Amino acid sequence: MIDIFRVHFMVLSLALSLFAAANHDDLNQTQNELIKESIVKIYTVAKSPDFTRPWNSSMYRVTGSGAVISGNRILTNAHVVANHTFIEVRRYGETRRYEAKVQSVSHQADLALITVLDKSFFKGIKPLELGKLPKIEQEISVFGYPTGGNTLSITQGIVSRIEHHRYVHSNEKFLAIQVDAAINPGNSGGPAISDGKIVGVVMQNMSHAHSIGYLVPTMIIDHFLKDIEDGKYDGFPHTGLTIEKLENPTLRSFYHLDNNVSGELVAGWVYNSTARNFFKKGDIITAIDGHKIENDGTVEFRYHEYTSMKYYVDLHQMGEQVSFDIIRDRQPKKIFLPLVHKVDDMLLVKTKRYDTMPTYFIYGGYVFTKLTSNLLMQYGSSALELRYLATQYPTAERKEIVILLKVLASSLSVGNYGIQRWVISKVNGETFPDFKTFYQKIMNAKGKITLLEDKEGIKLAIDNKKAKEIGEMLLKRYAIAKWKSDDL
Repeated sequence: MIDIFRVHFMVLSLALSLFAAANHDDLNQTQNELIKESIVKIYTVAKSPDFTRPWNSSMYRVTGSGAVISGNRILTNAHVVANHTFIEVRRYGETRRYEAKVQSVSHQADLALITVLDKSFFKGIKPLELGKLPKIEQEISVFGYPTGGNTLSITQGIVSRIEHHRYVHSNEKFLAIQVDAAINPGNSGGPAISDGKIVGVVMQNMSHAHSIGYLVPTMIIDHFLKDIEDGKYDGFPHTGLTIEKLENPTLRSFYHLDNNVSGELVAGWVYNSTARNFFKKGDIITAIDGHKIENDGTVEFRYHEYTSMKYYVDLHQMGEQVSFDIIRDRQPKKIFLPLVHKVDDMLLVKTKRYDTMPTYFIYGGYVFTKLTSNLLMQYGSSALELRYLATQYPTAERKEIVILLKVLASSLSVGNYGIQRWVISKVNGETFPDFKTFYQKIMNAKGKITLLEDKEGIKLAIDNKKAKEIGEMLLKRYAIAKWKSDDL
């Protein structure tokens, strides 16, 4: 005999399930429509400096995506607006473009905030909120305007990996979210959404790989937003330590470490780092902010998920302290290190520069500049000696590398036309710490001849009187507007 009550209950349950599913679909549809209203397309006209001809630049255009967040601000990538001269944005479902300006930028973390001059642009837009760091296999939707069309694109994917990864824009390593959603040029700066909130900002994909893209996670975005609350950008801190992994059993034996102890070895520090006042060479760092450090230098930031111990440094703002548990002379000790340096303070050749023109000056047809990551990028795989210098740390005596970039042909430079990328160590027998000091020594030289010298003792002589006499003529001959950069 059929149980009528049971049949009715099953029918009712099915009806309720269908009703709930329909309501859920309607809710998702409504939520997606609200999210779409918050996504903008960004149009940037930018100036590209030529670091091999530092007085020159060219113009280019780029498009990207962004998301409206609180305070009439649009969150996007730094590389979408880098070197900008003019920015416009367009709302979803509209054709009109509005002029925009940059409020704050972190080239380190490839993040930027822009706003629109006409505040009516934001009318009717519900700002998106930041969510938490997503979990592995969590579903996400990527919103943006990839190249190939003007309408909003939405692609689906899952979070496949979370760990430290090198950000192409700055070449620094930060936590990154790897996803398998389709990401293409133009998606940059667009949000990845999960449960209606931003869980990351699209920044790059992996070339020569299928459906591997990377997001800037919300912990990095939160750091950036908190940093700029006082109206200025300070950046992400760096400890200034040079450290070594402790995976090798012989090295562990040398430091009397049993299997219960893991960590990293302090090998040294950069000359100007405050770390020199707190650490000793041979210290074993076993924990950071109370979190155990493994022998490969990683920390567990979530259950069974590991990444660089830099994770816990990146959680701090400049000026804060980070704590370390160490073993020194086989005794435990705790250190509180003030974070007052950025990674650029630790490098002889600074990270890539944006929103500024190269530093240079021309003297008697000799073109001088400082070695930068931008210049190395333009050289490509050549200039091996200069690339080696980029791996070195600064010292009190040498904080920047000065090079003779090229020689403009003239009666003064006869025989020297082929010299280029020449690293200079001395001016008139004296060393110098940086480019500005080098420039001042050249300009203030009193003798008839200025003598330049490299580390091998090879010399180049410049007649000071003739160099000044032919300066204007050379600028006209080579159609160069200025003999030195504005920062000098």
